[in-house]
Amino acid sequence: MANGSRQAAWEFFGAELKRRREDAGFTQVELGTRVFVSGGYIGQFEQAIRKPQLDVAQRIDDALQTDGIFERLCRKLIDDRRYADYFAKAAELETLATSICEFAPALVPGLLQTPAYAKAVTLAMNPFALDEFIDEKVSGRVERGRILKDESRPVYWAILHENVLRIPVGGAAVMAEQLEHVARLARERAVVAQVLPYTAGGYAVMTGDLRLMEFDDAPPTAYTEAVYSGSLLDDPAVVKRAQWAYDLLRADALPPEASLALIESAAEGFRRCASTT
Repeated sequence: MANGSRQAAWEFFGAELKRRREDAGFTQVELGTRVFVSGGYIGQFEQAIRKPQLDVAQRIDDALQTDGIFERLCRKLIDDRRYADYFAKAAELETLATSICEFAPALVPGLLQTPAYAKAVTLAMNPFALDEFIDEKVSGRVERGRILKDESRPVYWAILHENVLRIPVGGAAVMAEQLEHVARLARERAVVAQVLPYTAGGYAVMTGDLRLMEFDDAPPTAYTEAVYSGSLLDDPAVVKRAQWAYDLLRADALPPEASLALIESAAEGFRRCASTT
């Protein structure tokens, strides 16, 4: 399903939810109370700003006595081939998070990737894939990044190992554009970005991708990713340890202004290199 048609389908979901809710005589707050989310979340579902999790859709069906229509719609829309099976649930939670903190040891996080960078990463991991497959994966990355432009965007904090700034994914021009994009988001205060330099010892604390997500109406969750695998962690003790590890990385990283200067310097270096080739 293309980006536009998928968004239109979520807008239909929202419009139908609003119609059924009003027919049942519920306010957003009243329906939210019945399905264990805030009234604000119901409003964001109706505006297609956020997407409900499957269990929330099921509870909406129960509350509105809609014979499973919202569960069926939700199942169809979250059956998304753009995401690997192990990441699909994390992508779903991402749209509901009020805060996202990421550590990236080698590649720019998906939420920050430009289309050209995302394509280069996808091609490197899938060298024999058809164009349709590559385009599908890239569109998923680009669409995910749009949550950073929404009014209801989450607080987003990224710690990038210096590797991320130095590995020339896609070549100099692609890297220049990518790092300029990260710098621009930081300058616009849409994200906070820190760089963990090679000189920092904190890299030994966490060597894989880590994402911490917080929510209004649910406990925090951690997501870790390795080669062709990922794990959602919701055990409170494990999540607390992950948060502690992230705090140690944040303490060892360069301050935001120094990090931004390093990102912009790396971008300028790639831009000069691109102009001479």
